[in-house]
Amino acid sequence: MTQAFPPPSGHQPPSASELQAIAAILYEYAGIVINPNKSSMVQSRLAKRLRKLGLSDYQGYIALVKSEEGASERREMISALTTNVTHFFREKHHFDTLREKALPPLLARAKAGGRVRIWSAGSSNGQEAYTIAMVLTEMCSEVGSRDVRILASDIDPVMIARGTRGVYDSAALDGIPEPLQKKYTRPHPEGFEIVPQLRQLVSFRELNLHETWPMKGRFDIIFCRNVVIYFDQPAQTRLWQRFEACLNPGGWLFVGHSERVPLGGASRLETAGITTYRLPEEGAVQTIGESRWP
Repeated sequence: MTQAFPPPSGHQPPSASELQAIAAILYEYAGIVINPNKSSMVQSRLAKRLRKLGLSDYQGYIALVKSEEGASERREMISALTTNVTHFFREKHHFDTLREKALPPLLARAKAGGRVRIWSAGSSNGQEAYTIAMVLTEMCSEVGSRDVRILASDIDPVMIARGTRGVYDSAALDGIPEPLQKKYTRPHPEGFEIVPQLRQLVSFRELNLHETWPMKGRFDIIFCRNVVIYFDQPAQTRLWQRFEACLNPGGWLFVGHSERVPLGGASRLETAGITTYRLPEEGAVQTIGESRWP
């Protein structure tokens, strides 16, 4: 007689209908699409949540996250099912463009007393934002005393906490050129940490890109790389339009290696390099009132 053993997690995998319900919740609140063949991934990532909550099955979990009382657990679910892959100086050509083309006139503006704002959207644990901060500081050592700030946002509160802390394991150090390692990192029991000089340039905030954005001012540069690929086509289109509307004239948009912004029609963006786009330089730099975020 063959004995059937339960899965290691102690929970049966979600059924097709349960997976569909979880996917619908994730899409409704985060715009992320889950493939129907991802049952094992969903089980492996949510099993810990079921155990922590003392739930025996996915039906109970789904009922919780759909309820009004389940708002905090929806955030935990989104965190568990979100893919966070990043490293320092990822897609180096973007930072070459930043250094050679995008930043020189912006830093000239900052030195003259102007305002410069950069947004790392979908920033994961902050390595992208700190890479931008390194490039800025290498080009302008006194950037910390200028009105230059980087907003790093992500839907995952765990990633936001890690970025704010600025501590990474030793393996992440490999992505940083050695001269910059010596200047902008220091040893930490868990690996290394980003020096305060860079951390003061970056503000980390939790943000769902599909909800209302509290920022009122426009940005000079937006990085949103390898994020939009997880959304369906209508959601992608809306986000590209919203990013464009948030750019100052002459502003830059950097996207992921497998992402493309549809040009033409109502869009005024132009190709400015590999997965790099820019608005035409016309009109004055605009701000839209005050922002609740730096």
